[in-house]
Amino acid sequence: MQADKRKPEEITLCLKKICLQAVRKHFAAVGAEAVVGDLPTPLLEDLLPHLTVCQLDELQPALNLKGISTYSGWIRILEDMCGCAADRTPDFLTEEAAKHEVMRTLFTVVFNGFTNTFVNRNITNLNTPSFLRAAAKCIKHFLLFTGMHKPLKSLTAEQRPLLNLLEQCIRSVGVSQSADLSKKKTQTALYVLHRLLDHGVAKELVVHVKCPLMLAWLLHGRGSQYVNCKLKKLMHSKRANCVSRAVSTNADEASCSPGLETLDNQDDEVTPCKRSRLDSACVEAAGSVDPQVICGAFTPCGGPPAEACPWGKIEHLEIRQCGSDSLTVLNSALLTFFCLRSLTLHSTSTFSVSDVLGLAGALKQLSGSSHSSLTDLSVSVLPNIELMDVLLDTNPSLTSLSVEFQTDLWEQRLILRPPLLEKSELALEKLTVKVAHVQTDVTFITSVLRRCPHLTSLHVAGMRLPTGSSQSQLLTTLSESNPCLRSLTLEDLNLSDCLHEILNLLRCCKLEELQFNDCRLLEKWSDKQQSLQQLVSALKTVSTLHTLSMAQNRLAKSVCVLAELFSGSSPSSVNHIDISSNFIQAAELLEFSEALRTHCPPHRLTLDLRKNPGDRDPDTWNTALRRLRPLCVLLVEGWKSTNTMADHISNM
Repeated sequence: MQADKRKPEEITLCLKKICLQAVRKHFAAVGAEAVVGDLPTPLLEDLLPHLTVCQLDELQPALNLKGISTYSGWIRILEDMCGCAADRTPDFLTEEAAKHEVMRTLFTVVFNGFTNTFVNRNITNLNTPSFLRAAAKCIKHFLLFTGMHKPLKSLTAEQRPLLNLLEQCIRSVGVSQSADLSKKKTQTALYVLHRLLDHGVAKELVVHVKCPLMLAWLLHGRGSQYVNCKLKKLMHSKRANCVSRAVSTNADEASCSPGLETLDNQDDEVTPCKRSRLDSACVEAAGSVDPQVICGAFTPCGGPPAEACPWGKIEHLEIRQCGSDSLTVLNSALLTFFCLRSLTLHSTSTFSVSDVLGLAGALKQLSGSSHSSLTDLSVSVLPNIELMDVLLDTNPSLTSLSVEFQTDLWEQRLILRPPLLEKSELALEKLTVKVAHVQTDVTFITSVLRRCPHLTSLHVAGMRLPTGSSQSQLLTTLSESNPCLRSLTLEDLNLSDCLHEILNLLRCCKLEELQFNDCRLLEKWSDKQQSLQQLVSALKTVSTLHTLSMAQNRLAKSVCVLAELFSGSSPSSVNHIDISSNFIQAAELLEFSEALRTHCPPHRLTLDLRKNPGDRDPDTWNTALRRLRPLCVLLVEGWKSTNTMADHISNM
């Protein structure tokens, strides 16, 4: 018999691994209580990477009570799922965030019958009711593929308890495929949507489809009194013989406006109609799209529910791939959509001016009602910058606005209305403006900022100014008009000549988050080290600041100056620094690590180092990372110089 030539410590590690894998294999027989109660803390921490998803989820509460985090276990699963290299860390900072991402991804794949390498390897542990129940408790968003009939059908049969659980957990519902409402097969998807939106707690709806009729069905009765004419005909034609008394006389006699009509009396605060009890055989044969009727057809006993179903309320609506037809449905629904709090509209192409004016008109009527609760609006892509003023003037009660513009250089400025001599103060607290492919005057945004004394968050991206102009006016306006500003993100702007205005802004505002991303900060500084030291000194005086991003600013050799944030008797309160994409090489990172060890942060720092060329000198790079880890949570990923020459050139 050949002698084992391995070292004793190697044999010990091998035996330990075999034992940990045995615990995983026989976990059900051993029991969670025995595992947590009998194993010492070091062994429990070593066990985490060997556990299945369900085992990790089951043990987490007991482990947390013992002061053990399951973060490493969830990260190991994420790395396995994504095929991450060993030097890449997924961007999830807490065990709950990592766990949510695992459960969200795997639930969608397993429930819908999709496959990938990770699922195939672990199918015996994942394709089980226990996993789906565990995952359902964690996820908040349910993405429904209306064409996936088999998994949806299971929710009405063997997995009905899972549907009951989803009702209690799902806060947001996404619809990713259009469906032919006239087909009886579609009823399964409509039933699941009805259960989540009407019986469940979901208040947010994300629509990924262009079908106006499907959108009309989703909005009907869930906050608006209006219903599409085609939808009403479909609802009535399928159940005319058996539910003739189910709809009020007012609805039958109402006149249609183009494409839409009222279902109930407009003076009624969207009170749902009581439905008559229906003969179960008639319901099954009807093929109706009425949620109340469909629910009766899918009840376990085959008859109608004991009471009329509730109507859900959509408070947050997002429509992706939004076109003119979808806007026609939405605009009419908006007139009485009093429960709506936030509205997000994305178009795959630029909206037409007439589309935006139609939307603004509907929003103006809604905002004129004392019942309106809409405060957040996001629209992209707009064809003209003047339309931002239109949306604000027609909705002065908005507290959050996000707009994106895409205009050709040669397009003429469009004057939509005579300018007002005096404009009222706005309630805006959060503003996001993204501009693409256009040179514009900075006054289009500074005029808005002067009307927003309560603004706490601003994000401006991509704004190009005519040659010879400067962004200094933007920064000066912030200093003078927006004292409540707490979060500022400036992205893809040229701030290379604005150091004085930046320093003044830092003296005037109590910022908590500051991001200068791709702002060419050092480009025109004659003495980069000294100017950066001035910026660092000013940042240290902002006692409220906790997040700082200087990504894509060509810091390179100047990065060491940032360590001085934590020097002296009053170190900075910053706990998250993003210096990704700055062409920081290994020797420079090593120097930064030494400087940071000299000026040790008073708290554990999250440091984003992604997209920096660590592969050019991997030994030195890894040495720097080892020295930083006791002080920082590091966000790093692999860099392949052969595939990133464009980034290298952009940072030269």
